[in-house]
Order: sequence, then structure tokens, then C-alpha cells
Amino acid sequence: METIYTEADADRSVLKGGPIAIIGYGSQGRSHARNLRDSGFDVIVGARAGGGAERRARADGFRTVSPAEAAKLASLVALLTPDMSHRKVYAHDIAPNLSPGDALLVAHGFSVHYGEIVPRRDIDVILVAPKGPGDLVRREYEIGRGVPCLFAVQQDATGGARARALAYTSGIGGTLAGAIETTIREETETDLFGEQAVLCGGVSELVTSAFTILVEEGYKPEVAYFECMHELKLIVDLLYEGGLAKMHKFVSETAKYGDLVSGPRVINAETRERMREVLRDIKTGRFAFDWIAENEGGKQNYEALLAADLDQPIEKVGARLRQHMAWLQNQPDAKAA
Repeated sequence: METIYTEADADRSVLKGGPIAIIGYGSQGRSHARNLRDSGFDVIVGARAGGGAERRARADGFRTVSPAEAAKLASLVALLTPDMSHRKVYAHDIAPNLSPGDALLVAHGFSVHYGEIVPRRDIDVILVAPKGPGDLVRREYEIGRGVPCLFAVQQDATGGARARALAYTSGIGGTLAGAIETTIREETETDLFGEQAVLCGGVSELVTSAFTILVEEGYKPEVAYFECMHELKLIVDLLYEGGLAKMHKFVSETAKYGDLVSGPRVINAETRERMREVLRDIKTGRFAFDWIAENEGGKQNYEALLAADLDQPIEKVGARLRQHMAWLQNQPDAKAA
């Protein structure tokens, strides 16, 4: 059984020797910065002058400096900008300004695992990855709880990298909910696979394909939307709260029987082999290098694929139906990163 680390395993004093710099003040960055400050750490925010991140951080009461100055002042730098910006930000702002023995922290291992960042050998390189969006990380902290975290040590130049990772995890509330040790490789590859095979790619294709089949067979698009998209939340909530057992407990006997006999017809040996192909592309780096090249080439294919995805009939039907769902109006967007 994997060890779950708690508050008793973290020594926050190991990060009290200098300020923590947060570079990237989006969903995760803002939550990390505020939680760390409320945990008693000295936090500065590295942001471009005049930008939105600088304005938001100052409104939250943080001292802001340039990313380069933040790296120079801090003993630990949390690089929380989007993955595709890491290479430039690290090379231009962070690497030249780190001192030997400093630490670089990321919340997702993509840039480190696939070589977008090649860290100096005289610094610690660690990962702390909350398993929830930034707004949840903040809300749970404010009520005295936390969101589970993964943590990892990629490079231990000082002998204290692991202690630093656990201290940071504690500072954002992660050890209150439990932290699990992993590796940069494991976190990166499983995160990408989960997104592609299940959470984003798999679910969206399953939903849109089922919707299309019903409409092609003559059923009303509105009814197809309710059955294939709208009610998905009900099942996901049950799975999230109590796994398969809770889902089976709260659906009808008919639904349960259909699950057991028809689920394996949809997700079968061929589907699982396709999933393995997705995982192979992740493990070999093919997906990462294709995505890096797509970004460097201007993202034309990405933009075309995204536009086509958002132009599907289910999107138009759903937008119209959701206007009648009062509980969905004026809800803030919750981003995972």
C-alpha cells in the first residue's frame, strides 16, 4: 500500500530561509501564492510589468517584481505558467538568476520530462501537483482542509529536495488531505494519458458519438443531448463521491444491468488497444514533440481541430438548452490549471 504523507511528515521550516517566488499567476499560481502566504511563508510574485498577472497579484496584496528579479531573490521558484512557455521563461528569466542550492518547482512535469527545461545540476528540481483546480485548492484551504497532492523529486542537489517538496505541499494545504510520492515521469505520463483517453478526449468523443448516433437514427437532438451530455454529470458525481459502488447504489436495476452487459461492448479489446497506442505515443515522446512542434509552427492545425470540435451540432443544441437551466447561469469558469 502506497504511503500517504500528512502534516506530521512536513517540516515547513526548511522553506523559511528565503522568499518563495510564484511565476505564473493563473488559477494554480494565485491559489498557491495565497495559501503559502497564509501558511506563514514569504511570497513574491514574478510578473511582467503592466500585465494582468501583475495587476491581480498587487490587488491581492503581493509584492511583484519581474520574473528575473523574482528568481534572483527567491530560494524556491515555482514555475506555474503554461507548459509551452516554460522553456523560454526558464532560459531567459530563471536559470541565469538562480543561486546554487536554490529549488525549481513545477506543478506538472511536461517541460522537465520532455527536455523543454534542462535544469542546472546545482539546484533542486521538484514537483508538487494538486489533484484539483486552483479555485478548489484555495476554497478547501480557507475552510481548514486541503486537496490531495502528488509530489516528486527530479533532482536533489542539496540533499533536502524531498523535504522542500513536502513543506511546499503542506504550505498549500496538500498534506491535510494526503500527499503521495511519485516521479516526474509517472506524473507526466499518467496525467497526459488520463486527459487523452478519459477526461477530455475519451469522454468528449464518447458523448458526441452517442449523440450523433441517436440523431442519425431519428431521435430528437434535444432528447439526445439530455441523455448523452446533460445526465453525464449525475454519474460522474456519483463516481467521484464513492466510486463504482456508489454509482451502482444510486442507479436503477435496469441501468445497472445495461452497464454490466453493454459497457464491455463499447469499451472492448480494440478500444483498449487504441488506448495503449495513446499511451505509447506519450511514453515515447511522440505526442509531446508533436505538440511542441505544433506550438512552434503557429498552432494552425490545433486551431482548425478546435474550431471543428466546437462547431458540432451537440454544441448548438446544448447552448440553447442550457439557457433554460437557471442554476447554470452566472457560474464562474473553473480551470484545472
